[in-house]
Amino acid sequence: MLSSIVTAIVFILQTIAATLAGVNIVCPSRIVCPSRESGFTPAIRNLKPAILVSALLLALGPVAEAEQPVKKVPQIGVLSPAARPRPVVEALRQELRNLGYQEGQNIKFEERYADWKVERLPELAGELVKLKPDVIFTHSVTGAKAAKEATATIPIVVGAAGDLVQDGVVTNLTRPGGNITGVTLLSSELEGKRLELLKEASRKLSRIAVLVNSANPAWERYPKILEPAARALGIRLYRAEIGEPAAVETIWSTLRENQIDGVLVVSDPIFQTYQARIAKFAIKYQLASISEVPGFAENGGLIQYGLSIPEMGRLAAAYVDKILKGAKAGDLPIERPARFEFIVNLRTAKELGLKIPPEMLARADKVIK
Repeated sequence: MLSSIVTAIVFILQTIAATLAGVNIVCPSRIVCPSRESGFTPAIRNLKPAILVSALLLALGPVAEAEQPVKKVPQIGVLSPAARPRPVVEALRQELRNLGYQEGQNIKFEERYADWKVERLPELAGELVKLKPDVIFTHSVTGAKAAKEATATIPIVVGAAGDLVQDGVVTNLTRPGGNITGVTLLSSELEGKRLELLKEASRKLSRIAVLVNSANPAWERYPKILEPAARALGIRLYRAEIGEPAAVETIWSTLRENQIDGVLVVSDPIFQTYQARIAKFAIKYQLASISEVPGFAENGGLIQYGLSIPEMGRLAAAYVDKILKGAKAGDLPIERPARFEFIVNLRTAKELGLKIPPEMLARADKVIK
C-alpha cells in the first residue's frame, strides 16, 4: 500500500515537472494514468505554482500519516497476593482516570493474582517481568519482595504494605534507591494504636491475642514488637498462630483456655480471605476484635482501623503518574500515610455487651448500626 502511494506521488511530481517543461513521460505500470486527450497535461500548464505546491502537499499527506510510528501505550503490571477483583486495584484505576489516563488509550493493565497462595507470587512476578511493563504495582510485602527478586530495573510501586524497612524491602525511606518506591504503613506503630482503640472500647481487656499467619515470615516479630505499647496499657499479649485455613475455626477453644478477652487480627492474605469467619467466631466467644483488614467491620468485626482503599489508590496513582512522566522510582521518597479510616460496628458491640464511649463514636469515620 505504502509503495503504491509513493510510486503515485513520484509520478505526479515527474508529470508536473515534465509538463511544465514540455516533455512527455511514460506512465508507470502500477498506476492508472489519465490520457493526454483527457486534458490532464494542458491543465497542469495552466495551474499556478502555489496550486501545484498545495496539490503536492495534499498528495504527501497519506505518506506522512502512514509513516508515523505507533505510539506505545504505557503498561502497568499488577502483582497481587489476593483474588480478583481487588478493591485496591480498582481504586488505582479510578485515581489514574482522575489524572487523565484512559484505559486502552494512554494506559493499559496486565494483572496477575495469586488467589491468596503467596507461594505463587515469584512465578507471577516473573511472568509480568517478561511482558516488560513500564511499572509494577503491588500491595503486599510478599508481593514487593517477589517483584524485587524478579527485576532490578522495572520500577515497582508498593501500595501501602507493611514496614518496608523492617521487612527488608528497602533500606531507606527518604531515598529508597534501586527500583522501588511507594507507601509504608509502619505496622508496629499502627498496631499499637489498634491496641489503644480496643482498650478504649472495652476497658476490662487484659489479655489480647494477636492472630498471625505462622507461614508468613513478616509476622515473626509479632507480638514482641508490640510489647511496649501493651505494657503501657496494662495488657498482656498472646501469639495465636494460624498456618492453614482449618485453624481459623479450631484456634478459638485455645484462646478461651488462655482466658483471652480480645483479638487483634493482622493484615495477612489468609485473614483477608476468612475475615467474616474470624469476626463470627470472635462474637461467638465474646472477644472484642480489631483489624486493619478492609471490610473487617462490615463483616462483623468490632473495630476497623487502617488506611482506606481510596487513599491507597490515590497514593499509588501519584507514584505511577510520576514514574510514567520520567521520574526514577528510587529517587521518590517512600511516604507514610497521614489519613486512616476508623469504623465501629455497634451491632457487634451490642452482641458483646459493650457500651462504646460517645467520644469514641464521635471520632469514627463510620458507625455501623
